Amino acid sequence: MTPLDRAIIERKLGVMVESLKALEPAERMTLEEYETNLYMRKATERLLQELIESAIDINIHIVVNIKGTAPDDSYRSFIMLGELGVIPAELSKKLAPSAGLRNIIVHEYDTIDNSLILSAVKKARTLYRDYIRAIEEYIGEVE
Repeated sequence: MTPLDRAIIERKLGVMVESLKALEPAERMTLEEYETNLYMRKATERLLQELIESAIDINIHIVVNIKGTAPDDSYRSFIMLGELGVIPAELSKKLAPSAGLRNIIVHEYDTIDNSLILSAVKKARTLYRDYIRAIEEYIGEVE
């Protein structure tokens, strides 16, 4: 096991909170508005990417702290947090597919389905708020 570094987790949570707040305007857009606004599309994609990557970083840090070894992949990092009781298992199952969304944003940026991104924003703003609360609760208990 490695020591849990609260500062790292808190910094990543800060990025997540900031990203969620910045995603609010995209949540209110229609698909047509979104598709015609290049800057909003690119900003939304980048904010989702940072949100998901921050969670994955937190996941890996906590899993390594508990188990002494990293998860096999980003998807599994969410599942393991649920299995370890760090976040609710049902939440981990709902969040795990966001690892795939992150990969699409990063690697398939030229073929992104805009409706998928807008749908992901709405889900992320709910699910990741729950994630942040669960992680804050966890790190409060670990001390």
